[in-house]
Amino acid sequence: MEQTDLFLRFGVAIAIGFLVGLQREFAHREFGERELITGERTLALMGLIGAGAAFAADALGSPWAFVAVVSGVAVLLAVGYFIDASRGAIGMTTEAAAIVVVLAGALAYWGYLAIAVAIGVVTTVILSLKLQTDSLVRRLSPEDIYATLKFAVISAIVLPLLPNVGIGPPPLDVLNPYKIWLMVVFISAISFLGYVLIKLVGQREGIGLTGFLGGLVSSTAVTLTFTQRSREQSLLARPFALAIIISWTMMFARVLVEVAVVNLRLLPVVLPPIAAAGGAGLLYGAYLFLSHRQREESSVPLNNPFELGPAVKFGLFYAFILVLARAAQLYVGEAGIYLSSLVSGLADVDAITLSMASLSAAPDGLPLTVASRAIVIATVSNTVVKGGLVLLTGAPSLRKVILPGFLLILALALVLGVI
Repeated sequence: MEQTDLFLRFGVAIAIGFLVGLQREFAHREFGERELITGERTLALMGLIGAGAAFAADALGSPWAFVAVVSGVAVLLAVGYFIDASRGAIGMTTEAAAIVVVLAGALAYWGYLAIAVAIGVVTTVILSLKLQTDSLVRRLSPEDIYATLKFAVISAIVLPLLPNVGIGPPPLDVLNPYKIWLMVVFISAISFLGYVLIKLVGQREGIGLTGFLGGLVSSTAVTLTFTQRSREQSLLARPFALAIIISWTMMFARVLVEVAVVNLRLLPVVLPPIAAAGGAGLLYGAYLFLSHRQREESSVPLNNPFELGPAVKFGLFYAFILVLARAAQLYVGEAGIYLSSLVSGLADVDAITLSMASLSAAPDGLPLTVASRAIVIATVSNTVVKGGLVLLTGAPSLRKVILPGFLLILALALVLGVI
């Protein structure tokens, strides 16, 4: 090993320890945590110890040198912990971080620089999220815990057990249990992420942020909630319209993410109309925000988006759309595909988006232009439903504010993606 490379590896080990140590010192000063047994200098030395132990093991040709050094560090940390615990200061976060730094230092010496640096950064981020994670825990309910466990079961246990083959002749050849359940996991994960973000930052950050986070879970729920509230608080029409428009914009963003994950070749085709429609919503939302910066505490009644029953229903609906679109392709042609997209989009955009992306991914599948047009039709159909809810049931002031943005979004989607 060249000397320059050796110095680089030891330098990375020291830098990792120093970074983690800075965070520990900051947390101690900012939040009044217990007296630290390791700060930025000590943890920098811990990284050096890890790299030195790995170097000694290589030089002596025995892994026991590394084991002995790491064991010695563990004993020192254990003694420090028990001394602090005897004084009533309980907590092992810093000790655990020190052990991680030692191991990251060893990885740096062994040449896994990217992994070592990533471990150091992730460790620092985790340590820095104390307030946010504590806030999240306080906001969790038993139902949230159960739903999280169910999500873990369907993604980590059920999914790997499903067969990854079609189960019948055309048009049933698209019914692949593994791929269908993978889409269930994917959509549940997106909604689950939005729900966790809401729990993490709360819904008291303004109506616009509520629309953004709520749109990750359900733009329809956001639309219904603020439309109903507009009849009671008509003076807040602009903030309500802002939340609704932002949640619609998030729907377009979800469509692009889903297409990119399932069929990247389809993304350049569907990007112009979807991005234009979403961009129009974003610009109109910016106009509403700049013209009316009133803030109000607001909340949208969103339950945990993952429950086993709705997940199974989505899987069945997705499978139905797959078979329907495949049958339309085989027996009716493009007109049947567009009709199925129009109808399914009235209720859900995710299922038709995923099915079109999946069907167009096969070499002999749907043409990309047909799949793209079908997705745009579904998004337009869904937007019309939500816009119709606002125009038919919202307060007159909300209808007046949201109408220009609604028409602009529809016009760009139709002109660029359908006509």
